[in-house]
Amino acid sequence: MPQIGLVSAVNLRVQGNSAYLWSSRSSLGTESQDGHLQRNLLCFGSSDSMGHKLRIRTPSAMTRRLTKDFNPLKVVCIDYPRPELDNTVNYLEAALLSSSFRTSSRPTKPLEIVIAGAGLGGLSTAKYLADAGHKPILLEARDVLGGKVAAWKDDDGDWYETGLHIFFGAYPNMQNLFGELGINDRLQWKEHSMIFAMPNKPGEFSRFDFPEALPAPLNGILAILKNNEMLTWPEKVKFAIGLLPAMLGGQSYVEAQDGLSVKDWMRKQGVPDRVTDEVFIAMSKALNFINPDELSMQCILIALNRFLQEKHGSKMAFLDGNPPERLCMPIVEHIESKGGQVRLNSRIKKIELNEDGSVKCFILNNGSTIKGDAFVFATPVDIFKLLLPEEWKEIPYFQKLEKLVGVPVINVHIWFDRKLKNTSDNLLFSRSPLLSVYADMSVTCKEYYNPNQSMLELVFAPAEEWINRSDSEIIDATMKELAKLFPDEISADQSKAKILKYHIVKTPRSVYKTVPGCEPCRPLQRSPIEGFYLAGDYTKQKYLASMEGAVLSGKLCAQAIVQDYELLLGRSQKKLAEASVV
Repeated sequence: MPQIGLVSAVNLRVQGNSAYLWSSRSSLGTESQDGHLQRNLLCFGSSDSMGHKLRIRTPSAMTRRLTKDFNPLKVVCIDYPRPELDNTVNYLEAALLSSSFRTSSRPTKPLEIVIAGAGLGGLSTAKYLADAGHKPILLEARDVLGGKVAAWKDDDGDWYETGLHIFFGAYPNMQNLFGELGINDRLQWKEHSMIFAMPNKPGEFSRFDFPEALPAPLNGILAILKNNEMLTWPEKVKFAIGLLPAMLGGQSYVEAQDGLSVKDWMRKQGVPDRVTDEVFIAMSKALNFINPDELSMQCILIALNRFLQEKHGSKMAFLDGNPPERLCMPIVEHIESKGGQVRLNSRIKKIELNEDGSVKCFILNNGSTIKGDAFVFATPVDIFKLLLPEEWKEIPYFQKLEKLVGVPVINVHIWFDRKLKNTSDNLLFSRSPLLSVYADMSVTCKEYYNPNQSMLELVFAPAEEWINRSDSEIIDATMKELAKLFPDEISADQSKAKILKYHIVKTPRSVYKTVPGCEPCRPLQRSPIEGFYLAGDYTKQKYLASMEGAVLSGKLCAQAIVQDYELLLGRSQKKLAEASVV
């Protein structure tokens, strides 16, 4: 890919003092002990763009360029231009669904819809209901937005997150959402490459580079063919022959593979085990935090279909800061601007039912009740199952949920005392037994940028055997793996790079575990209980258990409610009439 794009960070020196971009807390300057003025000569403004405009602070500062000890600009990382996504079939399909809410007939009486869970599924549901003219009331149990994309700030002002979140070009509903909110510039697009560590060659990496000049799927095919470090030519040929039925059979074939694990499907198709070991262990852990002997092959085929059939499908972007503020808050502001409500610290204790089995209200932990014209549960499936009313448990729609169980995952953040060199401005597949993917967030993310120290964010997976272990045990195991990835810079005993601090976020039940046979258990957003709906990436939609799946589930849930408007309005008016008689 041509080396063009927006400069995201530069290092320059003025009389020995570093000035750098991406500092949201930097000032114009401070006076040092020796009397020299320390300035950030170039910095990003505090506007929403966070990097689309370079601001020159003072004219006098520019004269310092003439000083003999001035070093030239050194590009640390580059933001690549946003890829051309807007004309793809999937993007236009997603845009059409979004526009249907804005252009639908305005309700004569807006419905009040109570939604549990302010993750991306709940936020998306509320956003599109508000677009359709209704009044969502979004309840979040915790004091932070985002659900599986939640993040927290520590005492030093540094953020640590629930997971390492990557935004793909093959996420059309997510990409539409960014555009609708006017925050496309908050995505930092990276070079179109997939980079894998080489376990047998510590400190070395192998790349799959997607050429910009070729359309899909040729760009993906060439990326695979040009990589000779991970697969041999005979292995590539056998893998290609094995994939032919999926390429020819389309979506119906993909869905039919739900009963097979990745490993079983590969063997059935005559694909050598080494292909699974070299490529699909890493991909399985990245997609669902489990190994290929457990993961349903349908999950892999859905990802390959998206990544190989769309030119920019596998192109990745990082959010330019913490998800609650940079992604979730714009959605909240949009909802509230249209008359909706978002309430934190509102944990649901019980779903109270009417005599006919429909929902009467949500009872919160503080004893208060929340009533509405319709109700949505947009929490993870495990939380919903804990609150499932006894009266509903024999209904097949809800019985099937028993097979959907969240997978444990651990997210590790380590701040080091130096800048690590053996990293990249991109997502990296570790191919470690304990680690899935990682990134040096001090390089890839504007808000987290640091020119002198690295902060690695790593997904520790599979995590089932580790979720109950101590933080120190997890860090020790992580450091042993990092010593293989950074043999010249990191040692397990910290005799090289030293840990300044770390944060570990454990999620005992994250996205549902996509094992064979799960697909028939995924529920539609409209439940058999009138006025009750589900949203979340585990519900039925054509994407994976992912951010894209969560956003699409919210749109489908909102669509079902809009379609049921007359029914829901009639129910509401009937209840009012009955209450007035009493």
